[in-house]
Amino acid sequence: MHPAMNPLLVVQDLYVHRPGAEVLRGVNLTVYPAEVHVLLGLNGSGKSSLAYTLMGCAGYRPAQGRILFDGEDITALSVSERAQRGITLAWQEPARFEGLRTGDYIALGMKEPTLARVEAALRAVALAPAVYLGRPVDSTLSGGERKRIELAAVYAMRPRLAILDEPDSGIDVLGVEEIAILIRQMAAEGTAVLLITHRDEMADAADRASLMCGGTIVKTGNPDEVRAYFAQRCRPHEETLGAQPWEPVNGDTYKEVVTRGVCE
Repeated sequence: MHPAMNPLLVVQDLYVHRPGAEVLRGVNLTVYPAEVHVLLGLNGSGKSSLAYTLMGCAGYRPAQGRILFDGEDITALSVSERAQRGITLAWQEPARFEGLRTGDYIALGMKEPTLARVEAALRAVALAPAVYLGRPVDSTLSGGERKRIELAAVYAMRPRLAILDEPDSGIDVLGVEEIAILIRQMAAEGTAVLLITHRDEMADAADRASLMCGGTIVKTGNPDEVRAYFAQRCRPHEETLGAQPWEPVNGDTYKEVVTRGVCE
């Protein structure tokens, strides 16, 4: 796919070490402009670690490998420097901002904030502007509402690359379909989306998909093929080996996943 187009994001042979574990091992990934790319994998397979590494979060500095964005090596850049280049991350657990209204929160990341764009962003995630513009982004909102508001903020800012970490969490099944529509709309407006999920049905919204297992990407290609591979190879070993792979309760699961190559 995209044979004549230069990639927007290129990850080359990326290794990241965390206390007691090698959470990423030789990751290679390419994302093209305005592409929806689903990164699929079981909980604990390294997906969020990759997201934090791409965003430049503290504690996730690569021990080896490079991250290129629009041809520039950004491996050593800070979070703010990456944000200035158009990269944003929607966290798996959205933040709360006591005293900040929803409308103001959505407008924060926009270069030229307008009420029309803020309202359009709320409607894009199925939230009524009349109800939510003035509501504080705090504990009075449910987890699903906060996730939708964060997605609205990402949509409103029109980033070059949006990394969405489990955007379907905290949202009911009908909401998953709405989020898929939102992601396609973001791509239509020129944003590349790296959608991180353990729910294989989210692959329906993708142009391409990659499968992550044991800290590395084991397959990339057509979303239907990757989804089928995930169902045949990953779901069964989840039942036999348990969750992957670095929680203390999991013991040597990581080593077994890697040494046996159960998904490769």
